[in-house]
Amino acid sequence: MADINVVPYIDVMLVLLIIFMVTAPMLVQSVPVDLPDVDATATDIKPDDSMLTVSVTADGLYYVEREEEEPQAMSLEEVVDYAGKMKSAVPETQVMIRGDQNVPYGSVVALMGGLQGVGVTNLGLITEAPTPQVR
Repeated sequence: MADINVVPYIDVMLVLLIIFMVTAPMLVQSVPVDLPDVDATATDIKPDDSMLTVSVTADGLYYVEREEEEPQAMSLEEVVDYAGKMKSAVPETQVMIRGDQNVPYGSVVALMGGLQGVGVTNLGLITEAPTPQVR
């Protein structure tokens, strides 16, 4: 009597499910930002509850990436205040900044200075890897 053993297929499906559950939130970007292309070494940063992502659009608006369908633009003071509250609640808070490549340099620097002013010292800049040139 021949039976089909489906246990290995279930194991494979569970592994794929876990992979998709982990990678799907990283692929979602709710605020469209044209990130600069930089040839730099990628870091091993795992998104978690202590990570805060702030986007700066080309027109200088600030957005805090939360679990919202439609993020609302915030002023620099509101973003800094929110990050300070998060830092006091979760001391190991990391802030990742997604700055559009067309935004004035001063907007990103003002954000970084404000964040450091409220005690956030773990800052990072998100960029994209340049597209390889075909020869």
